[in-house]
Amino acid sequence: MNTTDLTSTRSLIVIPCLNEADHIETLVDKLRPSLRPLNAVILIADGGSTDGTREIAARLAEGDPAVLMLDNPRRIQSAAINLAVTEFGGSFDFLIRIDAHGTYPDDYCQRLVEEVISTGADSVVVAMETVGFTPFQKATAYAQNSKLGNGGAKHRLGATSHWADHGHHALMRIQAFKAIGGYDESFSHNEDAEFDYRFRQAGYRIWMTDRTSMVYYPRAKVGPLFRQYFSYGRGRARNVLKHRVVPSLRQLLPLAVAPVAIGALLAVINWVAVVPVVLWAAACIGYGAWMALGQKNPYGPLAAISAMVMHFAWSAGFWRELLDLRNRRVAP
Repeated sequence: MNTTDLTSTRSLIVIPCLNEADHIETLVDKLRPSLRPLNAVILIADGGSTDGTREIAARLAEGDPAVLMLDNPRRIQSAAINLAVTEFGGSFDFLIRIDAHGTYPDDYCQRLVEEVISTGADSVVVAMETVGFTPFQKATAYAQNSKLGNGGAKHRLGATSHWADHGHHALMRIQAFKAIGGYDESFSHNEDAEFDYRFRQAGYRIWMTDRTSMVYYPRAKVGPLFRQYFSYGRGRARNVLKHRVVPSLRQLLPLAVAPVAIGALLAVINWVAVVPVVLWAAACIGYGAWMALGQKNPYGPLAAISAMVMHFAWSAGFWRELLDLRNRRVAP
């Protein structure tokens, strides 16, 4: 792949953000070297930050014509991407989605464009590795990178390049993105999986590349982690309601966690009611012990706790959305 092949197309690099003052300038500086080789611009779509992000973004845009800023009144990421494509997408070939709270290799964007050109794919997705710094964050990262936390999701495990049904969104052909109407903005979470379902139903192809990946930093406290996975569960349930799709086995298993945990309250009537939740907890703790002993990972036991929080929150969010009568009819 030579430079001429890359500059013959144009890429719109979109960073949806909200209160990312600690990260946005470093991220833009990281992406800047890719702009000229890819004939690209960076668009910061801010959702109404109050921590100084907007001022930083405005300063960056003022000092560099290849950096743009856009207000995102709806605040959520799906709306930010849709608005960016509506306002600026007409003169670009590719949309590259960048998460403000992540880290990327220097050649990340170049690799994505090389892959979409060489494969003819309509979308390129990547694997995601989770990294932590504080003890709880490290434990959560270990859980999310393991089958205990991700159930074997290929975009978490970093499988070799292959045609995929879903993955962490990285690059899409703007024409294909527009053709299916972009993201469904009723999804505050799980909008990527819902998008990929419609994308594949429309006949578009998704390529999972192993030539690059990204690093994500998980929540550092129990409360934010619970709320995040509760929202993920609600998003998955909305996907099920909208498209009438049956969740995969790796998603069906965690669904039982909230019901069996709540059912354990019936132990006051019959002790058998507590058995399922004890088995689930024992399985998680046992896996954590194996991580600690077999993998010599000191965060294994704490990773088991993080995984239990994620399982329960995801399951509770799913059932909360599924049983909400107001959401029984999701527009197709």
